[in-house]
Amino acid sequence: MLPIQMVDLKSQYQHIKNEIDSAVLGVVGSTQYINGPQVKEFVANLEKYLDANHVIPCGNGTDALQIALMALGLQPGDEVIVPSFTYVATAEVIGLLGLVPVMVDVDKDSFNITAEIVEAAITSKTKAVVPVHLFGQSCNMEAIMQVANKHGLYVIEDNAQSIGADYFLNNGKSQKTGTIGHIGTTSFYPSKNLGCYGDGGAIMTNDAELAFKIKSIANHGQSKIRYRHDLIGVNSRLDAIQAAILNIKLKRLDSYIAARQKAANYYDEALKELEALKLPYKVAYSTHVYHQYTMQVQEGSRDELKAYLSEKNIPSMVYYPLPLNEQEAYKKIAKISGSLEVSEQLCKSVISLPMHTELTEGQLEYITSAVKEFYK
Repeated sequence: MLPIQMVDLKSQYQHIKNEIDSAVLGVVGSTQYINGPQVKEFVANLEKYLDANHVIPCGNGTDALQIALMALGLQPGDEVIVPSFTYVATAEVIGLLGLVPVMVDVDKDSFNITAEIVEAAITSKTKAVVPVHLFGQSCNMEAIMQVANKHGLYVIEDNAQSIGADYFLNNGKSQKTGTIGHIGTTSFYPSKNLGCYGDGGAIMTNDAELAFKIKSIANHGQSKIRYRHDLIGVNSRLDAIQAAILNIKLKRLDSYIAARQKAANYYDEALKELEALKLPYKVAYSTHVYHQYTMQVQEGSRDELKAYLSEKNIPSMVYYPLPLNEQEAYKKIAKISGSLEVSEQLCKSVISLPMHTELTEGQLEYITSAVKEFYK
């Protein structure tokens, strides 16, 4: 059995090596490194895959969030609602822009914010909400959009962990996560479900006016006329080599998702009898694309389980060990709305098992046997 990796990018690369190598060499040979044809091709392909009117590529997922907020014209002191249980980038860009991150709790089962939690946090200063589709499945976006529309709020979906997930609308149709709010953002960090071999990100919107502003901001605030700068912008772009790689991987995204779901189903079946573990909850309104397979350890023995798995050469991770409201950088600028009891408890109890496209049945059997042995 091959050594178990938390994310096995090397084995995944071996399956597509010839295509990747050819694509990268093609960019190098063309010397069109910036905004080359591969970037335009990837944008068109991703728009088609997501059924989104506009995809604007950028340098990384954090830039995507920042540019999205900049495009909305928010002013210093405006409040933006974010979950406290998430990666720091979600709140980081809010602070950088002089906005106020309003940290709210999450649902104890899905780990995502809910419409009820959002509505309870709204004040006269609230201008936007950033639902994070955490670990691979969607927030209840229709309910959140109803609250946002009622109160005149912008919605920016942080879809860095759930690209490819389907949200089931009440009318029986489905829509890809990241395309439901006013703006969606994503990351192509290598370990993501759709990851490049460096940094990359994208912003999605169905609003032509917002798309124009986003494109301008990402390119130094430049308008359609070169060297004409109508907005204060940034320099954030997806380079052609990464776009070429993403073009190849996008064709396989659905099969990659299926592989992750197969591994998750194995974990579910093998571990379902362990009362000490609360396995990932699957909401009815979204597919789960399993960026992570994250369990809750019920008996306060999370760290002991993690150490035991490490002794067995099984990697595991804690996403996230500290809620954002307890991070030193945000104690002075953040506002807390309501109790954050669930977020604080999750930080003490969650553990993620290896999850990637190359997990073998032998590896899965070894991992789950070790978990069961720990609880004997």
